[in-house]
Amino acid sequence: MSAAFASGKHALAECDVCGFTYPYTALRRVTVNNVFTNIRACPTCWDPDHPQYDLKYVDKSDPQALRNPRPEGNLAQQRQIVTTPEFELLMAGPYPPPPPQE
Repeated sequence: MSAAFASGKHALAECDVCGFTYPYTALRRVTVNNVFTNIRACPTCWDPDHPQYDLKYVDKSDPQALRNPRPEGNLAQQRQIVTTPEFELLMAGPYPPPPPQE
């Protein structure tokens, strides 16, 4: 059984980027966003694919919630609302209270 294509060890090819002639086996395929294009570039013109294109293969999850959390025992104390006079003034708003009506 024969191979489908020749090995190309003596073949010459033209770089699609700069146009110079190189050995066929020296040309490399150009990838963009991890997809091979139909462009073959010489070693001086070839650039690796940018690493930021590989983000779809990186785990980007940022888990912060716990599965089946266990709260602390002092829930009644945690649920108390503590107010101060300064807090009451801030919550009243920027306007002074209305004068008392007689």
